[in-house]
Amino acid sequence: MAVEPLSPAQLAAYLARIGLSGPIVADLPALDAIVRAHVQAIPFENLDVQLGRRLTTDPAAAFTKLVEARRGGWCYEHNGVLGAALAAIGFDVMRMSAGVMRQVRGDACMGSHLCLLVQCDGPKLVDAGFGSWLGAPVPLEEGQWLHDPLPVSLGRTNDGMWRVSVSLGEAAMSYDFLAQPADEGELAKLCQWQAHDPASVFVQNLSAQRRADASYLMLRGKVLSVVTAGGEERRELGSAQELVTTLREVFLLDVTEAADLWPAITARHEALFGAQAAPTT
Repeated sequence: MAVEPLSPAQLAAYLARIGLSGPIVADLPALDAIVRAHVQAIPFENLDVQLGRRLTTDPAAAFTKLVEARRGGWCYEHNGVLGAALAAIGFDVMRMSAGVMRQVRGDACMGSHLCLLVQCDGPKLVDAGFGSWLGAPVPLEEGQWLHDPLPVSLGRTNDGMWRVSVSLGEAAMSYDFLAQPADEGELAKLCQWQAHDPASVFVQNLSAQRRADASYLMLRGKVLSVVTAGGEERRELGSAQELVTTLREVFLLDVTEAADLWPAITARHEALFGAQAAPTT
C-alpha cells in the first residue's frame, strides 16, 4: 500500500505536536530531527487496549488520536502517522511488517509490528513505535549504535531476515523484518489479536514509554523505571491517583479514566510478583 501523505495543514499540526516548525526539506538531518523529536513528544502507550477501545491500523485514525487528541499509541499508530508525515515532506517511505521476538514466537508473530523503510542517503530503518526504544534512524546495514542510553544493533538472521535488537540491562527486545512492502492484511489481523486476545501482553499489562533527553522512561503496570547511562532506577506506584499523575507528568498523557484500571493493574502485579515489591529509590 502506498503511503498516503498528510495534507499541508495536517503536516503543520504534526510538526507542532513534536515541537518542530517548517519548512522542512527531505534530507538526513531533517529525518533525524523528526524521529528524535517524535519519540520525546509522543509516548508509546497501550491505554486504549487496556480500556477496551477499538483500534485499527488506519493512519487517519492515528492522526486524530496522536496529533489532534494529543495522545500516545502503539506501533501501528506511531509509524502510521510518522510515515504519512515523512511522505508529505517528500521522503520515499515504505511500510514494513515485522515480528516481535520472532526467535521465540515463530513466524506466527509476523505483523505484530509496523516499521518504516525510508530512502535517505541510503535505506534507513525508521521506527518511532517500538516502545520508544529506537531514538533515531538506523542505516539498513549490520552494525551497532548507541541511542542514548540504550544500545541498538542490526544484523541478519540465519534465514535472511533483518533483526533489530535493543538492550535494557540483561534484557533485550527485538523484531525481524524483510525490506519489502508490508502485508497490510497481516498487520490488521495481528493488530486485532494484540488488542483483544487474553494472551496478548498488551491486554495483560499497562505500558507507557518515552524518551526524555538522555533518559528512557518506562511504566509497566505499577512499576516506573528511569534508565540513564548510570543504570536503572525503579519504584512502585501506590495508588490510582498516582498512576494518573505519573501518566500526566512523566508521559505527557492526560487520561483520567486510567484510574479505573488500577484494580486490574494491582491484581496483575500480585500475580506476577506476589509479596515481592519492586526496588524503590
